[in-house]
Amino acid sequence: MQTNTLLRRAAAGLGLAAALTVAVAGTASASPAPAPAPAPSFDFTDCPAIPAGVDAAQWKCEVLTATGALKLGDRTLPEFAPMTITHAEGPMPDGSKGQVWGALRSGPTAVPGGLFGNPAGDRSPVLGLSVQPEYGGRSDFYSVGDDMGLFTLRYRVLSPLLPQGCVIGAGDAPVEIRLKRVGKSERISKNPPVIKFAAADGSFAVPAAEGCGPLGKVLNDKLGLPAGTGNSITLSALYTFRTYDQLPPR
Repeated sequence: MQTNTLLRRAAAGLGLAAALTVAVAGTASASPAPAPAPAPSFDFTDCPAIPAGVDAAQWKCEVLTATGALKLGDRTLPEFAPMTITHAEGPMPDGSKGQVWGALRSGPTAVPGGLFGNPAGDRSPVLGLSVQPEYGGRSDFYSVGDDMGLFTLRYRVLSPLLPQGCVIGAGDAPVEIRLKRVGKSERISKNPPVIKFAAADGSFAVPAAEGCGPLGKVLNDKLGLPAGTGNSITLSALYTFRTYDQLPPR
């Protein structure tokens, strides 16, 4: 009699354990999967007008946002302000390739050391020094393999002690950047299409700053400009596009 009682209790215990196992497994399988990270948002308001007579469905407005490190002469900016580049490209009516520049948007980045090389100078409202990129007037964004074409920049030099016209790469001598893709690109979203990639160029020359008034020589000496070698830029970028038939009417 006692043996039968013990067997019934053991069977009941095994049944409870099995039920708990099923319940836990069911709970685990029902746990929601982590939500994917939302795709970054992009602004298409700088998309330029495309040439007359082209097919809007075959023309793309391309937007690229990037940040990274920049070395100009003797100064390194470990992380420059985010930069957004917008342009359009597509086939011309005669079948040739076409591109139209849109815009470059960015902000100033403080130059370590400030105007006179003082480690605290970049935080001084008077001695501080910043550079802000501007479009240099020429670009060719068609890629061939890992070569990502040509992009020219000017850097406006900002300081209370310098005139507004102080520019690195002024006139017909902008800084010519020829980026090469580094590593593999990563598609992080299909709708909208978003591709992440890295790129770099360590072979461009940087001219002396011009239009900087009486302190121009001091500035160039402190920055180590002109610099034919030793300059570099590395980018971490996100790229997207929309065809012009997908853009809202203007």
